[in-house]
Amino acid sequence: MITPQTTKTRVLIVDDSSFMRMAIRSILSKDPAFDIVGTAADGMEGVEKAIILKPDIITMDIEMPRMDGIAALKQIMAKAPTKVIMVSTLTNEGAKATFEALDAGAIDYIPKNVTDSSDAQNIFRQELLRKMQEAVRSRFSRPPGLASPAIRLASAAATVAAAQRPIASKLTGKKIQYVGIGASTGGPVALQEVLSRIPVNFPYGVMVGIHMPKAFTGPYADRLNAKCSMTIREAVDGDILKPGLALIAPGGLHTTLIRQGNNIVVKTQPTSNYPQYVYIPSVDLMLSSMAEATNGSMLGVILTGMGSDGFKGMQLLKQKGGVTIAQDEATSTIYGMPRACVEGGVADEVLPLGQIGFEISKFM
Repeated sequence: MITPQTTKTRVLIVDDSSFMRMAIRSILSKDPAFDIVGTAADGMEGVEKAIILKPDIITMDIEMPRMDGIAALKQIMAKAPTKVIMVSTLTNEGAKATFEALDAGAIDYIPKNVTDSSDAQNIFRQELLRKMQEAVRSRFSRPPGLASPAIRLASAAATVAAAQRPIASKLTGKKIQYVGIGASTGGPVALQEVLSRIPVNFPYGVMVGIHMPKAFTGPYADRLNAKCSMTIREAVDGDILKPGLALIAPGGLHTTLIRQGNNIVVKTQPTSNYPQYVYIPSVDLMLSSMAEATNGSMLGVILTGMGSDGFKGMQLLKQKGGVTIAQDEATSTIYGMPRACVEGGVADEVLPLGQIGFEISKFM
């Protein structure tokens, strides 16, 4: 018998728009799992109420008077660390601010696209509820920059140890030609950690699928490119996977890989072509097509994320003799996608986030 949840999740809503505060309150109040303990009209008031009310989750707008959402988030993480979900506009600038917030400790974001359209309102409602439910289940930790000196030193020592650790036995001697990586909740920060460990002269092409809206994948790829050694950009139809290049599957579309001669080529697909895939871009579709195109001569990696997207792709890759890695539970924001691979028996190795990039590099 399943024991019903008796403790409600306490929520603080921070937004300078009275319409958005009312909209979020109205949606969450209809779910008995949530208790709205307060609202705030700007970042300064949000910080004060976060300290006083001690909510379990905060929804945080980015653009606000007196103190914006990024500044408020940083103060909350320093003074009263709390799970924060950013409410972001679907713009280039909104995307950049969102990724800055994720780096500063926000666990996720919700695209703000509430208009008079009933379809847009329904999408926002569904996305808000889904993200809030994921946040309840998520693992929360202080951002590395706010950890104590002792914790930072321990983390640095662990990173060095991971770099020096020999390749795990199940990966020893395996040959690959390409790398495919999938992620979702917690993925933007996790992918940056992984890709930043891969050197500029990495001899294999990398394809990345992450659940992200159309307006966000381009700015995200640009951000990664500025922070990592290898070249990283958003994929376009017809791109060829090349050594030292990581392509990010564009949001709002599905991405498949096909073989053309000696090349593995990106083909972007409208979502209407694959209605069976709920998540966009689909990691299952990307990895499955990539496994077929490469005939299994690739490494598949599944990072943090809700649900099981990626499992079927990894399963096909294993059947074709490919190599697979899944992120471990301790370092996953949400241990859903990796768990599906581990419990489904398709993960050759289960590794902490800080070790995955180094292990990928060892295939050179």
